[in-house]
Amino acid sequence: MTQEKGFFGRLFDFSFSEFVALKIVSLLYGLGIGIAGIISIAVIIGGFSQGSTPGFIALIVSPIVFLLYVIFIRIGLEAFVASIRTAENTGRIYEHIRRTGEGL
Repeated sequence: MTQEKGFFGRLFDFSFSEFVALKIVSLLYGLGIGIAGIISIAVIIGGFSQGSTPGFIALIVSPIVFLLYVIFIRIGLEAFVASIRTAENTGRIYEHIRRTGEGL
């Protein structure tokens, strides 16, 4: 029976037997969306400070760039999580084979 470690227990685990990234990936996604939103608003404000034409261009282009950024950050984080889950499942398969002697 293994004892469940807390966040800080996992963080300072030098054997890297458990992953911390899965616990903070939603925070990273939220930060990415927040930063993209702040940048989009700043671009729109900056555009209108240059005049009405650059402001309207920024008003049209900025949400499109925001959505593209959110899509790319989501795809990147999903790939990251998928690789971690693959590593976890590979470890489980290894442990099962080691315990039962099945397989190789």
